[in-house]
Amino acid sequence: MSISPPTQTAPTPGAVHPEARPGAEPPVERRIRVLLADDHTILRAGLRMMLNAQPDMEVVGEASDGRQAIAEAQRIQPDVILMDITMPELNGIEATRQVKRLLPGVRVLVLTMHENEEYLFQVLRAGASGYMLKEVADTELLNAIRLVNRGSVYLSSSAQSMMVGDYLQRVRTGEERDSYSELTEREREILKLVAEGYTNNQIGERLFISPKTVDTHRTHVMDKLNLHSRAELVKYAMRRGLLED
Repeated sequence: MSISPPTQTAPTPGAVHPEARPGAEPPVERRIRVLLADDHTILRAGLRMMLNAQPDMEVVGEASDGRQAIAEAQRIQPDVILMDITMPELNGIEATRQVKRLLPGVRVLVLTMHENEEYLFQVLRAGASGYMLKEVADTELLNAIRLVNRGSVYLSSSAQSMMVGDYLQRVRTGEERDSYSELTEREREILKLVAEGYTNNQIGERLFISPKTVDTHRTHVMDKLNLHSRAELVKYAMRRGLLED
C-alpha cells in the first residue's frame, strides 16, 4: 500500500519566518519625543546633546520664548515639553496653561533656576507634571522625563521639601481651622481673582469697583486668613479648591 507524502503549503513570496531572519532583533520601542522651551541657546544645545544620546529619547523641536513654545507644541505635538519659566514674550507658566488647554495629552516638565514656592504652586496649577531645578539637570532629568511621560508627577527633592515645609507650617499655625466662613461674598471673589493672577486694576474692571477698593478688600482677606504674601494666598486658594475649573 502506498502512502502519499504530506502536502506542504508553498511559502508566501517575500515572507520570512521571524526565527529564520538572520540577525533579527526585537522591535525598538517608540522614543519619547521632547520639545525644548528655553531662551538660552547654549542650554538648549547641551540638553539636546544629552537627550539625543539616550536610546529612548529624541529632541523633536525647540522654542526660545513662550509663544513659540505653544506654536511648536501644536505643530509637533511632542510627548514631553521641557519648559523654562522666565522667557520673553510669554512666561513658562502661562505657556504651560495654554499648552495644556490646547493639548491635554502633552506632558510639561518645568526646568527652572527658581527655587520658589509661588512658582512651584503656580506651575502645578497650570497643569505641569513636574518641577525641577536646572542645577540638578543631569541623570535626574532623564528619570524625570521618563516618569512624566508615563503619566506620573515628578518633583525634585527641593520641590518636595517646599511642599512638606508648607504643610508643616500650616500644621504649626493651625491654618486648617481658618476663617474662610468669615469672608464676605465680595472678599471671596477677590481672593479667587487675586490667586488667579489678576491685578487690582483688572479685578476692578471685572467687578466694576475701583482698584483702591480692591486693595482694601484684599487687605481684609489676608488679615482674616492670616496670610502674609501673594504666594501664601495662592497656596491657600489651591488648598480650598477655589481654583478648580
